[in-house]
This record gives sequence, structure tokens and C-alpha cells, in this order.
Amino acid sequence: METPISLIEDLVERSGTFVKTTYNLTKLKALETSTLLATALIARLSVIVILVLFVLVLNIGIALWLGELLGKSYYGFFIVAAFYLITAIVLNFYLLRWIKKPFSDIIISHVLS
Repeated sequence: METPISLIEDLVERSGTFVKTTYNLTKLKALETSTLLATALIARLSVIVILVLFVLVLNIGIALWLGELLGKSYYGFFIVAAFYLITAIVLNFYLLRWIKKPFSDIIISHVLS
């Protein structure tokens, strides 16, 4: 039969091991979550960069084409710039609903899963 002191010592030792194990498990879960979030963001950012390059080249082509139609090449660039100004104003009014909320939901769903 074990003495009460040895039982308490055993309990303290096991609780210390439990705390260390719980701490390590929490660190590993946080690492997994941050890794999943980072890889998802990198994948999406790489697609976004490619799309931005595509849109940039497309816009230069459209500006040159419009400029050719209007007789002066800089007219095309003014028209494309005005289009983006109008787009920026619209996005400013609807930023929360169209951009901020969906991205927040994506990040939260990745962190919680």
C-alpha cells in the first residue's frame, strides 16, 4: 500500500506531464492552423498576381485600341483611367459587403477549422 505522500507526489508528477503535453498540443494546433492559413493566402495571392498582370496588359491594349479609334493614343488611356476611377468610387461604397466581409469569413473559417 502506498503512502499518501507518494500518491500526492505521483499526482503532482502526472499533472506536470499533463500540463506539458497540453501545452505542446496547443502549440502544434496553432502551428497547423497558421500553416493552413498561410498556404491558403499564398495560393490565392499567386492567382491574384497573375490576374493583375493579365488585367494590366489587357488595359494597355484596350487603351491603345481606344486611342487609335479616337485619333490620339492618350485619349484611350484617359478613358481607361476614368473607368477605374468610377470603379474605385463604387467599390468604396460597397467595400464592406463585397470585399471585407467575404475575406473575413474565409480567414475565420480557416482559423476555426
